[in-house]
Amino acid sequence: MSAVWAQVAEVDYPAILAAAWEQHLAPRAEDAPTVVSTFAGCGGSSLGYSMAGYRELLAVEWDNNAVETFMLNFPGVPVYHGDIAKLSVEESLRLTGLEPGQLDVLDGSPPCQGFSTAGKRNMDDDRNQLFREYVRLLRGLRPRVFIMENVSGMVKGKMKLVFAEIMRELKASGYSVSCRLLNAMYFWVPQSRERLIFIGVRDDLGIEPSHPSALASAVSAGVACHGVVNKTFGKVLNGTQRNIWDTIRPGRSGEDYRLGYYMNTVKCAPGRPMPTILKGGGTHLHWDEARTLTIEELKRGGSFPDEFIITGSFAQQWSRVGNSVPPLFMRAIAGHVRREVLNG
Repeated sequence: MSAVWAQVAEVDYPAILAAAWEQHLAPRAEDAPTVVSTFAGCGGSSLGYSMAGYRELLAVEWDNNAVETFMLNFPGVPVYHGDIAKLSVEESLRLTGLEPGQLDVLDGSPPCQGFSTAGKRNMDDDRNQLFREYVRLLRGLRPRVFIMENVSGMVKGKMKLVFAEIMRELKASGYSVSCRLLNAMYFWVPQSRERLIFIGVRDDLGIEPSHPSALASAVSAGVACHGVVNKTFGKVLNGTQRNIWDTIRPGRSGEDYRLGYYMNTVKCAPGRPMPTILKGGGTHLHWDEARTLTIEELKRGGSFPDEFIITGSFAQQWSRVGNSVPPLFMRAIAGHVRREVLNG
């Protein structure tokens, strides 16, 4: 085991998640900062904000399974279940009870499939334009801060043109904007997951945006999954997948072996963080057993506490984790913004 992983070999990761869950359940302070979450998914970002002491006023999501999961875990948060393009600024203000300029943070992770290096990287993908709906609400709500997350592929190759356009639109909305590539594994997430984090501060506040520094060395998959109680079953491998499991060394992927359709299949290594969890189910294989990870193990890799409920089929539950911003990652970002901007 390398030195960087050895530093966290004795970490009690279940205890870290349990303490974070208690932060989520704690009563909100009277002056708690407020947040509206667009493209909320099952609530990965929302859980991170809650752990950081925020009060969520509205979540926006269209996927049925994601909304069902969100409502089970955040029964007190209003949900706009529908197409964000049909949500007007006026309706957003009515649902939150706010006036323009009163919201603290507008959060959002516009769908990223068109930018992702794991996909076809199509500049004409309609999903690439959903950020415009986010910008429309940003200009209408005028929050003090916005936080937007997206994949690292947005700043690679031809996608740089789209990135430049997004930065222009955000700055033209009246915000000082900073964007940095951060890896969730340095914020207590047992997963190597690089994401672009946009942070914008409204111009009239006179505060320059900044990003949090790394909090810890990476937590390994073995440490993260220690003591996990599996209530679901990982898919038992057979045929081609079993051959892949027999062939791939822990920490390697189908891409390393040019395995075509199975390029995104990875065999986790117990001494390293999990590779990026993707939306497609069953891509992460266990290191000792010829099966995929269970949903409970996957949740640990996504920094979701064991108490967080995810519903639906195996594939749907996998997608919920793969599509989410890891809660402990967002807790670090939200906490930084609260200290450096909102409290300032």
